Amino acid sequence: MQSKPCRSHKWIMVYQCHFTKFVIICTVSSKRASDVAFQLLDIFLLFGTPSILQSDKEFTAGVIKNLKLLWPQLTMVHGRPRHPQSQGSIERANGDIKDMLISWMSDNNSQDWTVSIKFVQQMKNASYHTGIKRTPYTAMFGTAPKVGLTSSSIPVEVIERLETEDDLCKALTVPPNSADDMPPPQPDDHLPVSQSDLPPP
Repeated sequence: MQSKPCRSHKWIMVYQCHFTKFVIICTVSSKRASDVAFQLLDIFLLFGTPSILQSDKEFTAGVIKNLKLLWPQLTMVHGRPRHPQSQGSIERANGDIKDMLISWMSDNNSQDWTVSIKFVQQMKNASYHTGIKRTPYTAMFGTAPKVGLTSSSIPVEVIERLETEDDLCKALTVPPNSADDMPPPQPDDHLPVSQSDLPPP
C-alpha cells in the first residue's frame, strides 16, 4: 500500500503460523527491521514465539537481531531459503489478501485500508483451509469464530432490541411455565443434581 499511504502507514506485514495457518496482518510505517521487530514483539508476547522465523534470509537476520535487543531472553533462528514452490504459495496467499482487501473496501465504501485489513484478517482466519481441513481460527483456538450475539441462537429481532446485560439476561430467562419451550440440554451442560432427582435404590 506504499502508493496509498494512510497517515504514517505505508506497508502491510503478514505473519502466518506455519502449523495453524492463522494470519496476523499489521500495518508498518517502513520496511526497517526495527519496525518489523516491534510489531512481531506484540505478536510473540500474545501468541508465543516460534523457534524459526521464515522470511528473506538477510532481512530475517536483522529482525531477529532487533528482537534480541527488545527481548534479551529470546532465542530463535532464521529459516532456510524457501524453495520455489513455497515461495509461490506465499505469493498467492499475499495476492489473496490483497484481493480480499480491495473487495472489502469496495463493498463497505471504505478508503481506510489500515482498518479494512483487520476485517480481512478475520475473514481469512474464519475461512476453511483445505491444507489443515478446518479454519485457521479453529486450529489456533479450538473453537469456531464468533461475532458476539450475532453468532448465538437468539432470534435476530430479539438481538436488535438488546442494549444492556440486563436486557440479555431477560431475553435468556425462560418463564417457569414454559418448560416445554426450553431447548434440550447440550452434552456439555453441567446441571446440578439434587438427592430428590435420583431414582430410588
